[in-house]
Amino acid sequence: MALTKPPVPHGAAISDESPGWHIVTQENISCLVLYGSWVSHNSALPEFSGREADPGSTLKCDITKLSSWDTGFIAFLWDVRRFCDKADIVFDTGALSHPMQQLLDLLPDQEAPIAPARTARLPFLDAVGVRSIAILAEVGTVATLAGRTAIAAYRSLFGKASLRRNDLLSDLFNAGPSALLIVGVVNFLVGAILAFVGAVQLQKFSAGIYVASLVGIATVRELAAVMTAIIMAGRTGGAYAARISTMQGNEEIDALKVFGISVSSYLILPAVLSLVFTMPFLYLYGCLIGMLGGYFVAISMLDITSLGYFHQTIIAFGVGQFIFGFLKSIVFGAFIGLTSCRIGLKAGRSAADVGIAATHAVVIGIVGIIALDALFAVIANSVGI
Repeated sequence: MALTKPPVPHGAAISDESPGWHIVTQENISCLVLYGSWVSHNSALPEFSGREADPGSTLKCDITKLSSWDTGFIAFLWDVRRFCDKADIVFDTGALSHPMQQLLDLLPDQEAPIAPARTARLPFLDAVGVRSIAILAEVGTVATLAGRTAIAAYRSLFGKASLRRNDLLSDLFNAGPSALLIVGVVNFLVGAILAFVGAVQLQKFSAGIYVASLVGIATVRELAAVMTAIIMAGRTGGAYAARISTMQGNEEIDALKVFGISVSSYLILPAVLSLVFTMPFLYLYGCLIGMLGGYFVAISMLDITSLGYFHQTIIAFGVGQFIFGFLKSIVFGAFIGLTSCRIGLKAGRSAADVGIAATHAVVIGIVGIIALDALFAVIANSVGI
């Protein structure tokens, strides 16, 4: 092959082991001659400049003088290929060995793009608008999920939904009898604290008997429903979100969709029904235990008989207060079940996402319960309850 220019070695001095290269050209074809030992631990591996290659030509490889190679040599060939792509040169790899070609094909044609710089923060009003739209979209998604769950509940009455009885019974037990202890302890202590604070203040006006009314009204109207719902959001809502997010990570949700099984009927419906069924009874249980806690404190601090305390408690509120709290507990249960399942469904697939989903379920459940209770307070005031 005639040389149009003398070969210029690139790298260390030419020897059997020193890596180097030069380009030999003839007409419109260039040959990249490679020699020496191209191993990655050799810090003297030369770089490819490509100045000797003619644009628009074809570049072939000659590895007959190559003594050894590893991934350092493949990295050099990758640089050659990328240079040829930019310089409109055809890089012919036919002379390379099959392992070389396989390793080179694993590398992308171009370098990975540099991550764009973080964009500037949106103005305050724009950020509020974007956030508001995202919240409204999520509310719409939860509402759609609630509609599908309601349809699944209606279909389950006729045996047309994929609701398993064992799943429903298991969720009912976990959301009901298993929660009696913590619900009882918290409501007892809340009722006792409320009675203690009320007794300290009402004694100043010789009105200690009204501690019973204070504890009864506050427990039945607000505290029993809210405290029980907060406990269930932290105990059961977080468990639902963690369970579904774990299934999401294990691709069990994808498997259900592939087999045509409705996620709303199979997973969400038992969770929501268990909370809707058990929350009213837990509310009534919380009312009883809360008033019992107030009773023990009032009897020990005030000169009140047991009969007088219970009489004052009964005449302090009517059945309407129980009905109102009963309805609130049902709404709270449905809210906890739907939001927890929704958070579990949109969680990521890593182990860390399981904890994140459980945390979000608890936080959103507690904040949502307080917000709903404020809305119920406005409604109660409007209808005169």
